[in-house]
Amino acid sequence: MMNISKRLFAVIVAAGVSAVILGGEASFSPAAANEIEILVDQNPITTYDIKRRAAFLKLQRKKGNLTQMAREELTDEMLKRMEMKRRGVSIPDKEIDEAFGRFASRNKLTPAQLSEVLNKAGVTPEHFKTFIMVQMGWGRVLSGRMRQTGMISEQEAVQRMREQGGAKPSTTEYLLQQVIFVIPADKRQALLAKRRQEANAFRSRFQSCDTTRQLAKGMLDVTIRDLGRVLELRLPNDWADDVKKTSAGHTTPVHDTEKGVEFLAVCSARQVSDDRVAQLVFSMEDAEKKQGGDQQAEKVSEDYLKELRAKAKIVNR
Repeated sequence: MMNISKRLFAVIVAAGVSAVILGGEASFSPAAANEIEILVDQNPITTYDIKRRAAFLKLQRKKGNLTQMAREELTDEMLKRMEMKRRGVSIPDKEIDEAFGRFASRNKLTPAQLSEVLNKAGVTPEHFKTFIMVQMGWGRVLSGRMRQTGMISEQEAVQRMREQGGAKPSTTEYLLQQVIFVIPADKRQALLAKRRQEANAFRSRFQSCDTTRQLAKGMLDVTIRDLGRVLELRLPNDWADDVKKTSAGHTTPVHDTEKGVEFLAVCSARQVSDDRVAQLVFSMEDAEKKQGGDQQAEKVSEDYLKELRAKAKIVNR
């Protein structure tokens, strides 16, 4: 499913890059009036946001009422960001910067040169990086959604096992603990490096999940959550690779997230094989075999957004 998401991301972004490189400067002033134009469940979209997205659409050679198209795109984007937050999907700044750098390299530019082009076009690198972040994060949300909607029944899983001689698939089940070094949003840039150092120092002293809270005693703005048992196939995409590389009694590397800086502790890991695992394994195998993946993902995304729109309070001013 990640391949599908990457392909969708590449298709959406590629048009924008070629247009940015071919396009000229836009007559756009960041100092223009910045008023709230749209509220999506009290999350604001401003005049400045809309002008930057309209400039991006112009670079993609889109036709029509670009301002209205920008309003619609940004409304959908805000719904996606809200759902990403609700589902705990966040893209670290490092991944966004790396994607931005690859993006520049593919077009024979340095990141600084690409930033200059985007600034001259009225898009700005910050707006483009937000676009990248949402595309990557939404792809991960869709992956989870498509796994859920494609689940076979327990009866089908049992039948599949009988057809395969009764053997049950196995997977790893992890007992996880989450440690968050919280950073207030308004102090993120000032505290991020310091909190990374503190998190890594904490990791170096980590011994077991039983002593984590004692180790954190007296520390400010450190949250510890027991995540319980999680099957390998259910690991969040952001953490899956790191968790699988981490042995029991150790911690993953730190990640920069919306909450601050965090890592996961692998309290224990064991192999499990039961009907629940079989159901999940067979469902994912079926999803990977399906043809027309891009079209399927687009349809799921469209339906998902309709659901989110119906539930949200959207005010256009």
